[in-house]
Amino acid sequence: MKIKTLLVMFFTTFATIASAEGIDQKINETVGPVLNVFTNLIFSTVPFFGNDVPWVVIWLVVAASFFTIYFKFINLRSFRHGFALMRGKYNYTDAPGEVTHFQALTTALSGTVGLGNIAGVATAVSLGGAGATFWMVVCGFLGMSSKFVECTLGVKYRDILPNGHVHGGPMRYLTKGFAEKGMGGFGKVLAVVFAIMCIGGSFGGGNMFQVNQALAQIVSVSGDDSFLANNGWVFGVVVAALVGITIIGGIKSIGKVTSKLVPFMGIIYVVAGLIVILMNASHVPAAFGAIIDGAFSTQSAFGGLVGVLIVCFQRAAFSNEAGIGSASIAHSAVKTDHPVTEGLVALYEPFIDTVVVCNITALVIGVAGMIPEAPLPGQGLALTTAA
Repeated sequence: MKIKTLLVMFFTTFATIASAEGIDQKINETVGPVLNVFTNLIFSTVPFFGNDVPWVVIWLVVAASFFTIYFKFINLRSFRHGFALMRGKYNYTDAPGEVTHFQALTTALSGTVGLGNIAGVATAVSLGGAGATFWMVVCGFLGMSSKFVECTLGVKYRDILPNGHVHGGPMRYLTKGFAEKGMGGFGKVLAVVFAIMCIGGSFGGGNMFQVNQALAQIVSVSGDDSFLANNGWVFGVVVAALVGITIIGGIKSIGKVTSKLVPFMGIIYVVAGLIVILMNASHVPAAFGAIIDGAFSTQSAFGGLVGVLIVCFQRAAFSNEAGIGSASIAHSAVKTDHPVTEGLVALYEPFIDTVVVCNITALVIGVAGMIPEAPLPGQGLALTTAA
C-alpha cells in the first residue's frame, strides 16, 4: 500500500512540474552551470604546436602509445587468441565470476558502440576532413592496448564476495596496486577521485548525451512541432525506465540483455552501412583516396595536421572509452581464473567500436558526398543522418 501511495505521489508531483511551461529549459538552466565547471576543469587546454589541446587527450594518447610499445604490440600479437576466448573456446564456467567473456565484452560495448560511432565520426569529419577517419583508426588501434591493461587489472584486483558477486574496476586496482608499492594512501585518494569522476561521466557522456542525441534524431524525423520536440523529459523518463528494468537485476541481467542486443544492434548498423556503400560502389575508391590523402596533407586538413589529430583523438577517446577505466568495471565480473584472458578479449572493444563501426560511418558519409569542404561545427548527427 505504501508503495502504491508513493508511486501516485511521484507521478502526480512530476506531472504538475511537467505541466509548467518550458520544463526542458529549466532543467538545462539548472544542470548546465554545474556541468560547465567540470568541463572547464577536465578539458582545460595546453598549447601544442600552435593548437590548444585538452591535457587529458594528450595523457590518453601517451599512455596508449606506451602500453602498445611496452607490451610489444599486444593488440596485434594476441588478436587471434582473443577471438578464440571471446567465442568460448576455453571454458571457465567453474571459475569465480558472474558472466562469460562474451557477455562481459558486450556489456562494455553497450556503453561505447553508439553515438560516438555515429555523431562522433561525423563531427571529426566535419572538422578535420576525410583524413580524420584514418587518425581515428590509429587511435582505436592504440586504444586496444589501453583496454588490455585496464581490463586485466580489473580482474586481477577484483573482490569476490561470499555470495559470488564481483566488485572490480579502477577503484579496486588503484587501491590494491599502489598498496603493493607502499603507496596505499595515494592509491585510495586516486580511487575516490576516479569513483567521483566516473559517476559524473555516467550522468553526462554516459546518459545525458546519449538520450539527448537519440531524442534529437526522433525529433528530426517527427518534426519540430511534434509532442516530443517540446516535451523531451517524457522521452527521458521512458528510456530511464527501460534501462532501469535491465540494470536492476545486476550484472547478470545486464550481460544477458547486452549479449543479445549489442550484436543485433551492431549487425543492423554495419549491414545498413554496407548496403549504402555497395549501392554507391563506384564512389568507394574516391572515398578511400580522400581518406588517405587527407590523413597526411596539411592542406586538405582543416586547421592543419595537428588540429585534425586533436579532433580525431578526442572523438576516438569518446567513442571507445579506452583508458577511461569504466569498461574494466564490467569486464571484472567475467568468469575466469586468469586475468589476462579478459584483457585479451577487451582488445576487441576498440577494434569493433572504432576500427570497424567508425569506418562504416565514415565511408557512408564519403560515398554519399557529404564530407564538407570547410569546417562545419555541430554537424555530427545531422551529417550522418543526411548521408
